[in-house]
Amino acid sequence: MSGFEIGTDGPRVIVVGIDGSDTSLRAAAYAWGLARRQGSELIFVFVAGTSPITSLLPDATVSAIKAQEEVGTELRERIAKVAESTHPRVPHTFRTDRGYAASVLIRVADEVRADAVVVGASAQVGHRLIGSVAIRLVRAGRWPVTVVP
Repeated sequence: MSGFEIGTDGPRVIVVGIDGSDTSLRAAAYAWGLARRQGSELIFVFVAGTSPITSLLPDATVSAIKAQEEVGTELRERIAKVAESTHPRVPHTFRTDRGYAASVLIRVADEVRADAVVVGASAQVGHRLIGSVAIRLVRAGRWPVTVVP
């Protein structure tokens, strides 16, 4: 038999994009189950970004940053609660970064030498025209990308 062995061929490190949307929460749950079954480590990544419009309105920028920090904190706490109640334990890290979601996820996945990336499907209409985070991750072509509806 070659180097392939059943049961030891799953991902070692899984990067999960999470933003609080229903699809990202389903992606987190899917990745958690996969990690638990495969003995993988999870790296949750919350990307805080600002829209080009808020940069023109300083007060709006401050409000947007504050709101995103609150979402990030809430998500970190939710994941910590799940981690406490799940057996066997799943090693995980929660990271927060700023920028464009696809760029940050690509950078983090490269940094941690991810074996897979899991994200939720985008529900935003504009993504049909300019491409979603998932499409950009697939185009990067460095790891399998699972898109959870």
